[in-house]
Amino acid sequence: MSRLYAELHRPQFHFTAKQNWLNDPNGLVYCDGVWHLFFQHNPNAPIWGDMTWGHAVSRDLLHWEQLEHALHPDAMGTMFSGSAVVDHDDTAGFGAGTLLAFYTAAGAAVKPARPFTQCLAYSLDKGRHWTKFVDNPVVDWIEGDNRDPKVIWHSASQQWIMALYLADDRYALLASKNARQWQKIQELALPGDTECPDMFSLCDESGAERWIFWSASGRYLLGTFDGAKFSSETEMQVCERGFNGYAAQTWSNAPDGRCVQISWMAGGLYPEMPFNQQLSIPVELKLKGAGAETLLTRQPVTELHALRGRAVTLENIRISPSKPFIADTRAKLFDVSFKVSRGSSKALYLMVRGQVLAFDWATGCVKFEKGRPHKLGLVEESVDLRSSVASDARLSVRLIVDVTSLEIFVNDGEASASFCYLPDGHVDPLIFYGSGDEQTLEQFELYELKSVFE
Repeated sequence: MSRLYAELHRPQFHFTAKQNWLNDPNGLVYCDGVWHLFFQHNPNAPIWGDMTWGHAVSRDLLHWEQLEHALHPDAMGTMFSGSAVVDHDDTAGFGAGTLLAFYTAAGAAVKPARPFTQCLAYSLDKGRHWTKFVDNPVVDWIEGDNRDPKVIWHSASQQWIMALYLADDRYALLASKNARQWQKIQELALPGDTECPDMFSLCDESGAERWIFWSASGRYLLGTFDGAKFSSETEMQVCERGFNGYAAQTWSNAPDGRCVQISWMAGGLYPEMPFNQQLSIPVELKLKGAGAETLLTRQPVTELHALRGRAVTLENIRISPSKPFIADTRAKLFDVSFKVSRGSSKALYLMVRGQVLAFDWATGCVKFEKGRPHKLGLVEESVDLRSSVASDARLSVRLIVDVTSLEIFVNDGEASASFCYLPDGHVDPLIFYGSGDEQTLEQFELYELKSVFE
């Protein structure tokens, strides 16, 4: 393993920059067998600032090669978040198959200060080198710190659609035939949320196309879109929860009809490390159900199975307050799934590398206790994982554990959450405790995972 990626707190299968600060994933696009990951990066320090588009590529969503930076600050501003697409039909006039990147020029960081505007860059060599459009910006300042353009191709109306954050909890949709001139066609709101919109379509289980409008905090609206108006068919819902999941974006042009997403795991601590912050594992999005009962689900991409090593499988493990279950592993990295029959018990506690994860059956909440690993008990900070957690007699759970992070997926991805932590050195990486009456782990499956740097 390279010494660079062997540091004490370096994640072993979550993406991190070689050095310095990282935040939002940007410009996610698939082209000719390569997944392109751009990301907000400070090339000069391990703290936020001097925003530049970092760049990494992968053929399997696991092993990433970090390349030279793609977009650098200029007289118009620093390079804030945005998106990328493949211009298959040469709508922009740079040539068929050109990659287009849309980004916010954050003018507040330059002197004299300028308003935030939306700009265009293009690549003629499949994303390796980028040229900024000579007539930038392509969208002038509208209001506030308008930012984070997410651009998609809408086949039915034969035009590009841009989702753009405006101000407060308001967003705009803009349309363009050539990716250069844009017209606002709609405003919409996601109460309580700001920035980093995404917009994409999936088919529900009846085969109907449904559109999802997504925001930075994992809230979304489900509805229809006809090229002129997004019409919500549901109340705002929450799919990605937890303390650390933020600013998720989906890849454009993904193969085989897949919808793949990655998030910034915001707020993690990495003391005395050359890097700061990490991204989530990529997840695949699908719709479960149909009509008004449709839910968006998130599950780890199947590519993660390639990292599996030693397996531990058991059935019908009984857990009580006096009889915990200690998993047969000493691994730091693992992928564990289980189904629990809770009976009339009050709670299920997991000690995951010294951190307490508590399932409170009465409230339907999962509570994660950071920094107090020796105190078993429910804590104030919690994540609501839907009423089904409280009402279902059985619950399916999957945990993906890396050096400094844990991601949880409940009931086939109906709800998910991510947490960052610093391990405390416990000998046993995974212990189950019960509270109240006896509970049964009907199925338990653990895979120790390999590092992508091996």
